[in-house]
Amino acid sequence: MSWSAWPLEWIGQDGGVRCICYSPHGTHIVTGSNDGTIQIWDAKTGAVVGEALKGHTSSIQSISYSPDGQNITSGSYDSTIQIWDAETCAVVGKPLKGHTGPVSSIAYSPDGQHIISRSGSMLLIVSDNTI
Repeated sequence: MSWSAWPLEWIGQDGGVRCICYSPHGTHIVTGSNDGTIQIWDAKTGAVVGEALKGHTSSIQSISYSPDGQNITSGSYDSTIQIWDAETCAVVGKPLKGHTGPVSSIAYSPDGQHIISRSGSMLLIVSDNTI
């Protein structure tokens, strides 16, 4: 395996990056920051794609692409989960609430029908009927 020569430093997001994830097709990388924003990057060039996604009131702790690449889901220190349309960068619905502490981990089921999240010792599962 060979690695392409990526830029050593990607510029475009304020605050320290806390989490990172590849899109399922490998064309984009998404990062979540201490400043509560999410940024999408071109995986080949390291260029910023669009404006930063804003909606959380605290740092992004975890981020995940849906298996089909249509949505990005973020978990925040503000105890909420937010779903974003990966193409338009628009928020999908209202923030999901239920955790009493920072959402430290988030993942999709392989079929994309469920999201599981962790906060402290609490696990929550959201089904496609709720999304």
